[in-house]
Amino acid sequence: MMTTTLRIALILVSLGTFAMIMRKIRQSRMQIESAIFWIVLALVLVVYSVFPKVADACAGLLGIYATTNFLFAIFVLILKVFFMSIHISQLESKIKELVQVMALEEKKYEEEKR
Repeated sequence: MMTTTLRIALILVSLGTFAMIMRKIRQSRMQIESAIFWIVLALVLVVYSVFPKVADACAGLLGIYATTNFLFAIFVLILKVFFMSIHISQLESKIKELVQVMALEEKKYEEEKR
């Protein structure tokens, strides 16, 4: 069973995650396609905090005795994957820029050849 303190902490973490995602989108550090997943995940965390029986049931289905262990594991994995998503989004943007530069250079080379 979740304590009130854990429920409040989970709500704050969910809202913090949502705010961080929105900030990263505005800074163009994360693509919107990736951000949709994180927004949905933040909403799932809110559902877990508002309806603790849902979290208890999910933990039970996974064979985890303590719901707090289930939530802590989710939180740690979320952090890791979130920062990996940001890194991947940045790399995809850099690749797109490099392809565009290469195309311009190739066009310039072709024109000089003529």
